Amino acid sequence: MKKYILALDQGTTSSRAILFDKSGTICSSKQLEFTQIFPEPGLVEHDPMEIWLTQLTTAKLAMSSIGAQATDIAAIGITNQRETTVVWNKNTGIPIYNAIVWQDRRTSDMIDELKSKGYADIFKKKTGLVLDAYFSGTKLKWILDNVTNARKLAENGELAFGTVDAWITWNLSNRRCHVTDESNASRTLLFNIHTGKWDEELLKILDIPANILPEIVPSSGEIGEASSGLFGDRIPITGIAGDQQAATFGNMCIKPGMVKNTYGTGCFLLKNTGENALESKNNLLTTNGKRNYCLEGSVFIGGAVVQWIRDGMKFIEESSEIETLATSVPDNGGVYMVPAFSGLGAPHWDQYARGLAIGITRGTTQAHMARAALESIAFQVSDVVNAMRSDSGINLSALRVDGGACKNNFLMQFQADILNTIVERPTCLELTALGAAYLAGLAVGFWNSIEELEQVWQVERIFEPKMADSERQELLSNWQEAVKRAQGWVK
Repeated sequence: MKKYILALDQGTTSSRAILFDKSGTICSSKQLEFTQIFPEPGLVEHDPMEIWLTQLTTAKLAMSSIGAQATDIAAIGITNQRETTVVWNKNTGIPIYNAIVWQDRRTSDMIDELKSKGYADIFKKKTGLVLDAYFSGTKLKWILDNVTNARKLAENGELAFGTVDAWITWNLSNRRCHVTDESNASRTLLFNIHTGKWDEELLKILDIPANILPEIVPSSGEIGEASSGLFGDRIPITGIAGDQQAATFGNMCIKPGMVKNTYGTGCFLLKNTGENALESKNNLLTTNGKRNYCLEGSVFIGGAVVQWIRDGMKFIEESSEIETLATSVPDNGGVYMVPAFSGLGAPHWDQYARGLAIGITRGTTQAHMARAALESIAFQVSDVVNAMRSDSGINLSALRVDGGACKNNFLMQFQADILNTIVERPTCLELTALGAAYLAGLAVGFWNSIEELEQVWQVERIFEPKMADSERQELLSNWQEAVKRAQGWVK
């Protein structure tokens, strides 16, 4: 009898593997961080081989720590940082360049050129995305244009492109499967979310050969097998979803109108819109997974601002210490931080915005800066919620949350106060991995139905708004003024 689903959660700063049992309980979890490469300001890269090796190692460690064998595992589900772009040689299996990370801004000028040629509406209508350096398509074009012999190799059919899910699956399957699912494909600027296919017109605009693209497979279904050489026996790969779509499913936001926010390196708010691809009028994205559409708002710097407070400013030694530091003062002391380290995401989409801290006086302390950093996460989420409200005409009744930063009680309470709505934190916070496990498990009958999965999701704590409306409005007004001053800083 199969005991577990193995979820591979490949994130922006770490690779993680989790074994879930039938009750959705974490039986084993292992995590390894990997190197963040910053060649120049605004450029972010990863070593794809390090990504693969850390992911494989965590899987083996998670299994060995509880004595699990390949025969105990019903299936593997994969979830991943999405827009990060990998191109590798099909013959050697070696990447031809570092992975270009979703945060990377090197193609900003390329985006400006595409906009000047009038292509923004074409991309928005077909992909549901705004033209921005955030997405994979221009990263792929940059590699083809700038890496020696890349275009020649591509024309000869020797190169493979993929987001990180494709790279992991390729290696797991011993180079047998070059695939991606719709949720990841929908983040490339190359995929038509209405037809469910790679779009020939968009490929032509970006001068990308179709033979470099992965096959599109279901998010839940028979995808491939992990090689027996890796784990001692073959294991079915039956689930793939980009991290935010996986977290949406893990949070059981399966009905139209339900909303979740993941507090990870960035923040990603998704609202289920059902079978309808709702076009945003407020610079949100229309994304999909298993042809169930969502409005999405992406905040580039969420939990990463805490890492900056820890590693850049050296105010704390561990990320968890920021809550104690921030709550050691009664308020932000008039300090507002806009963490536009990689530009601003939704709803502003200003690739030239840069980080700003304003309101600093002689009385400003590390505690005020730490508090302003945490508050900036909630303020950015509030901007996205307001855009969603404008698009849908529906007020938010509750926000379901997940991700590492939602363990911070101060942040969750402040989020509830700023949104003036309840925030629901579940018992299991690893909902990105759990969503991937659900998709994989449903495909092999480990779980029989979505109704069964709805019984697994449980609330650990509800945060209710307590802030006076006048205080909320003053804070939001000051935040909006700070955002204005951070925008268009460089060009």
